[in-house]
Amino acid sequence: MGLLSNRIDRSSLKPGDHIYSWRTAYIYAHHGIYVGDNKVIHFTRRGQEVGTGTILDHILVSSIPNRSTVPCTVCTPPSDGHGVVSSCLDCFLAGGILYRFEYAVTPAIFLAKARGGTCTLAVSDPDDIVVHRANYLLTNGFGLYNVFKNNCEDFAIYSKTGLLVVDDSTMGQSGQAVSIIGGPLAAVMSTPLRLVTTNVYGMVATAVGVYCASRYAADIGMRRDVMKVSAEDLTTRLTTGLLRVVEPSLAVLPPTTS
Repeated sequence: MGLLSNRIDRSSLKPGDHIYSWRTAYIYAHHGIYVGDNKVIHFTRRGQEVGTGTILDHILVSSIPNRSTVPCTVCTPPSDGHGVVSSCLDCFLAGGILYRFEYAVTPAIFLAKARGGTCTLAVSDPDDIVVHRANYLLTNGFGLYNVFKNNCEDFAIYSKTGLLVVDDSTMGQSGQAVSIIGGPLAAVMSTPLRLVTTNVYGMVATAVGVYCASRYAADIGMRRDVMKVSAEDLTTRLTTGLLRVVEPSLAVLPPTTS
C-alpha cells in the first residue's frame, strides 16, 4: 500500500483484515471485516448499507451502489433485529475498489492521509480474536446504527481493537464521521485566527492545521474516553442498558432502499 492509497489486491487478503470500499464520488466508504472464505461481516442500518434516518439520506442516496435483483446465494439475508450481516466479497464491494484500513500507523502517516476513515494510530488485536469478535457480533448484534456514534467503521474498528467509546454523549471512533464534522469545525475554530494573517494562503494553512489537530486528537488511538470491552461483555451491556446508542431523531425520513 502506498502513502496516499490503501488499495490492495484480493490475493493479499487474510482473515481479520479491516477492509473498505469507497462509493460513488468518494462521498463515503463502507467498512467491514474479512473473515475468510470470500466472506465479509459488516454493520448496516437494518440491513441497508445507506440509510441514516436523517436529512443526510438526501446527500448519500446518490452514492448507493446498484444492487442485483437476483438474490446472492452466499450472503445472509438482512435481519430486522440488527444490522450486522455477512456478505460475499463481491456484494460487499458492489463494483468498487478494495482497500485495507491501516492500524498502528505513525503520526506522520496518519496526518498525511488527510481523509478520515483510512487508518488509525490504534493497534489491532491478533487476527483470530478479530474474526471471533466479528462472528460473535454477527449473531448477537452491535446495537442500533447511528451515523455519528455507531456506524460501519465503528463496528470494524471495535472488531479489530475491542475498544469502545464509553461516553454515549460523544462521537464514536469513526474517522470518517470525524472528517465530516472536522472540516466545518476547523473553519469555525480557525476564524478568530484570521486577525493573525490576512493572506488567503495563511488562512487556509491555519484551517488545515486545526483540522489535522482535531483528527489526531479524536483518533481512537489517542482518545481517553475508550475502554477495552469483550464482545460478550458488550452484548451484556447492550441488553441491560448499561451501553445505549440511539438512532438519530432529527429530521427523520423514510429509510432509503438499496
